[in-house]
Amino acid sequence: MKRNIVIACAMVFVVTGCVKKSVHEATLKDLDDVKAQLAASDQKGKALQEALDAEQAEVAELEKKISQLSAAIAAVEKVLANQKEAYAKLNEQLADTVKDKAKLKESADELKKALAELQARKAEAEARVAEFKDLLAKFRSLIDAGKLKVQIRNGRMVLVLPSDILFASGSAELSDDGEAAIQEVAGVLSTIKDREFQVEGHTDNVPIVSKKKFKNNWDLAAARSSVVLDAMIEAGMKGDKLSAASYGEYRPVARNDSEAGKAQNRRIDIVIVPDLSTLPGFNELQAAVSGN
Repeated sequence: MKRNIVIACAMVFVVTGCVKKSVHEATLKDLDDVKAQLAASDQKGKALQEALDAEQAEVAELEKKISQLSAAIAAVEKVLANQKEAYAKLNEQLADTVKDKAKLKESADELKKALAELQARKAEAEARVAEFKDLLAKFRSLIDAGKLKVQIRNGRMVLVLPSDILFASGSAELSDDGEAAIQEVAGVLSTIKDREFQVEGHTDNVPIVSKKKFKNNWDLAAARSSVVLDAMIEAGMKGDKLSAASYGEYRPVARNDSEAGKAQNRRIDIVIVPDLSTLPGFNELQAAVSGN
């Protein structure tokens, strides 16, 4: 606005020719000042524009860097998220591994326990086999003479003495041969330590005709087992290691439809009572019984 006014005045003074020299010079000087100011203002505006352009360029560069940094941060966050997920999976796998390891250890312990029990059973079986073989050797003479049999029946070691050798028919009195056989058997059994023996009487199924001495086969078998037990004690065996039982005709080892079968059923069994304390698992069994 100021610039326009100065120019207009100058033009008026020039045209009219009525302007004094001093005024004209002052006006020219003012005009030059205005031009200088305008030039300075233009220069300053140009500098400001350049500065603005530079600032905008810098802002654009910063925005670009911010965008790049944001992308880098997003990438890092994605990597961190993946790593976190992988870490969680590793922790889960580690937990499973620890659990599996515990199971494997438990399984290994169970296998060791089972192996120990198996070895104990094997040792017990070997001991029984050795005992059985030893008895066979000691009773060889009676076995060869047909006076005795050694059997394993229902997991028990049994000495079988035919009643026909020990007793006359219907009698509970030991014969001389029977007494000799019992003495020989007792001599061998007395060498077996820490074992108990049960004398079992058995008959065939032929009913007792005369009821004067024995009411039935139960009574006859009981009397015979008791007589054999007494004979064993007289031969030197301890009474606290012996017991007697009667099964009559109810535990046959052969059919009673033939004389040979009946002869097998008329017998005295001397059973070596198993010692449960030597069996694997006895402690657990004892604990279970004690808890009742």
